[in-house]
Amino acid sequence: MNNDDEFYDAVTGLDSDESYEGASEASFKDAGVYDVTPRSNGSTSPENGIRKRRTTLPAPMFSRNNFSVFGIMYIVTWITTRLCVCVCLTPPLRSSQAVAAFAVSAVASQWDRTGKPFNPLLGETYELTREDQGYRLISEQVSHHPPVSAFHAESLVGDFVFHGSIYPKLKFWGKSVEAEPKGTITLELLKHGEVYTWTNPFCCVHNVILGKLWIEQYGTVEILNHSTGDKCVLNFKPCGMFGKELHRVEGYIQDKSKNKLCVIYGKWTECMWSVDPQTYESNKKAEKKADSKKQKSPEEPEGVDGDDADNMPEVLETVAVIPGSTLLWRISSRPQHSAQMYNFTNFAMSLNELEPGMQATLAPTDCRLRPDIRAMENGDMDQASREKARLEEKQRSARKDRSKDEEEWSTRWFQSGTNPYTSSQDWLYKGGYFDRKYSDLPDIY
Repeated sequence: MNNDDEFYDAVTGLDSDESYEGASEASFKDAGVYDVTPRSNGSTSPENGIRKRRTTLPAPMFSRNNFSVFGIMYIVTWITTRLCVCVCLTPPLRSSQAVAAFAVSAVASQWDRTGKPFNPLLGETYELTREDQGYRLISEQVSHHPPVSAFHAESLVGDFVFHGSIYPKLKFWGKSVEAEPKGTITLELLKHGEVYTWTNPFCCVHNVILGKLWIEQYGTVEILNHSTGDKCVLNFKPCGMFGKELHRVEGYIQDKSKNKLCVIYGKWTECMWSVDPQTYESNKKAEKKADSKKQKSPEEPEGVDGDDADNMPEVLETVAVIPGSTLLWRISSRPQHSAQMYNFTNFAMSLNELEPGMQATLAPTDCRLRPDIRAMENGDMDQASREKARLEEKQRSARKDRSKDEEEWSTRWFQSGTNPYTSSQDWLYKGGYFDRKYSDLPDIY
């Protein structure tokens, strides 16, 4: 995989019409592997006019034992997903398949990323412009209680607009924390005249008190094509007591008359495939017939009863590919040093990089300029803790001052409104961020 492809953190098989004709399991040895050679400060100088972004952080991950459990709870805040995977397709079904794969790939990057020591400050922003990839994004923390992040991304050549809000409603279940997604995701494929909306699946982090943290995604995701009436229904399956369904996703695409057009299956941590509904049902019947002939074992997996921690079930197999299936998406390998870098992908490791000359154009509220995060990234945990406490106190003081003056917080780049496609409450981009007029922004750092 070359450096231009590293942006996606994934491989899609739609453009190459890759299909599977055999009956064995999918192999991922050919998945793209990142260049993980350490470099000075993690980044490189331009070659042939193309700048190579950093592939490592300035300092490795700190010990999480120094932070309280509430400091490392999993909360999704910033959107760091791939934006261009489905904008060059033409047939409607192919577009629906690509959007389904796109929705799954967005949660795939969350696997093993259980650390979240800093909550966004009210008014904090994040800008991401990638001219070489043809898009730009702006995100703003529009609410503190409840925590809501709004984002807006757009193609630089008018291919798409991607926007929504991230509002995880947390529930504590003793040993686990469940995040219920509340925000709506909207993708507009402008050149195709198609609009898709959906919400993300539930996310559960196990062992927030004792044991190793691990993430589970479950629930039904419905992706509606408002232009054609087609709908994709994806079932993120809970792992269950014995872990048989761990990471599995199954679903289908149907037209407005509820005729099934294709079946989609796979794992959100590995890959997604598409197959004809009749072929899928025939394969399922054959599997059930074969299973009924096998001798069932009553043995219980080790660690199920009596354990204080919810042990993550062992992943024993990859996706069994049905003959005739077409590959929609396949995850790429993370860097070899990812475990020492908060389990980031190369793309994630580049997001907080303060590139030369960038500070002169960034909004003063951009999180790259936030001192506690910068200190933590550089490995100075004492300074990071002091700055974190100072910023939180500054935020509390500002809230008290607004309360005394009976002044409401005013968002800068987004406004509360109605989603034009779902008629539900949403945060809509006002526009104007990239005009670079930042004189009236709040001093939050």
